[in-house]
Amino acid sequence: MPSRRDAAVLVFDADDTLWENNVLFERVIDDFLTWLDHPTLDRARIRAVLDDIERANAVAHGYGSKVFLRSLGECLEKLRERPATARERTEIEQLAAALVGHQVELMPGVAETLDDLAGRHELLLLTKGEREEQQRKLDACGLLHHFRAAHIVPEKDADTYRWLARAHAFDPTAAWMIGNSPRSDILPARAAGMNAVFIPNENTWVLEHDELDPSDQRVIRLAAFPDLVHHF
Repeated sequence: MPSRRDAAVLVFDADDTLWENNVLFERVIDDFLTWLDHPTLDRARIRAVLDDIERANAVAHGYGSKVFLRSLGECLEKLRERPATARERTEIEQLAAALVGHQVELMPGVAETLDDLAGRHELLLLTKGEREEQQRKLDACGLLHHFRAAHIVPEKDADTYRWLARAHAFDPTAAWMIGNSPRSDILPARAAGMNAVFIPNENTWVLEHDELDPSDQRVIRLAAFPDLVHHF
């Protein structure tokens, strides 16, 4: 078993690290593809169109369920080559209704693991997305007492992690970013000089995928969240 590290700053992602999130969107997309029932394009090709639209909208409008609904509507209009009708927009909203007010579902072992880690380390939470939507999850998760601070940001890039280190006066080289997203959690944290812990989630959003350097000794790869107690 690896030896535990001395007291450190541990920065946690939220969506798909502490609780399930993207699987809810994937269920809506599956229902959307079935409802759309395009006469010539298969589901994979329609999903590729939707991914491109989501990628553009993330840059222009950010993240969250409202932007997601916008992307579904634009996908329908692109494929049907006409504006969406009021009825179609209502039907899309009904498909995505489960995203609104969904109860936070913690990953297995998260509460117990954070309780253990908080006794030895300084914990911070960093999540990106639409502020009101993310705050609702934070308020409902029952975990905030473990963290010195929780921050909601519009994007998580290297500058975000540099800002976090300045805001909380910690040495990036002695801190660890813990999350499921190579694109938002691991790579930008490493670019800012932090260490990282990658905990894959099979439901991670495709736009959060990226390649990690397997030779990077400052990235730990774990199979499950509770494994953190063996390293920290």
